[in-house]
Amino acid sequence: MTSPEQPTEPTHADRVFRSSGGMVGGGLLLALTLWIGGDALFRGTGGTPWLALAAMLFLVPLVIAFSLRPAVYANADRLRIRNPFRTITLPWGAVSTVRAQFSCEALTEDGRKFQLWAVPVSLRQRKRANRAQLRGASGRASGGAGSGAGAAEVRMAQADRTVADLRELSDGAESRPSAQGEPTVRWAYEVLAPAAAGLIVLIVLLLIG
Repeated sequence: MTSPEQPTEPTHADRVFRSSGGMVGGGLLLALTLWIGGDALFRGTGGTPWLALAAMLFLVPLVIAFSLRPAVYANADRLRIRNPFRTITLPWGAVSTVRAQFSCEALTEDGRKFQLWAVPVSLRQRKRANRAQLRGASGRASGGAGSGAGAAEVRMAQADRTVADLRELSDGAESRPSAQGEPTVRWAYEVLAPAAAGLIVLIVLLLIG
């Protein structure tokens, strides 16, 4: 006689937050680096190809780390922050707050602070959003067109909107067992190792001429 199957906890899909501007800029910079480095690698003479290879080994991981790699993954149980050189996993029960000041940050209950590289704060965008809110409020107060339900949507800067979304996900997590645990930090050796190797080879080649 088979025993009844145990109910499984529902899985929660991650919401992903990235900087579109950073990804576009990083893609262009990566293409430029590979184009210049590839040209020197295949057409250079003497020690130039080796210098180009070492420079690309050093630069390409850094370009990826600071532009394409940063991302924030969030679901009902935890927040995972992928920064240039580290990946931080924070169960919501360990997070005290998420805020956007001059940068987006997640603060833990034990006082640690982790920056969200994938969510840059634009003070200019925030000022524009604040001005739009003030104009909408004045329009509603005067009974103008801005008082309609369609104009009641709150306009927010992208970073502030992301923080609001993350706070919404964290609501009620303190009482959920699956959202408990300790923060974990993992270094991105897949980025650090090739960049360090490229830098060492580049320095050696420059020293020996």
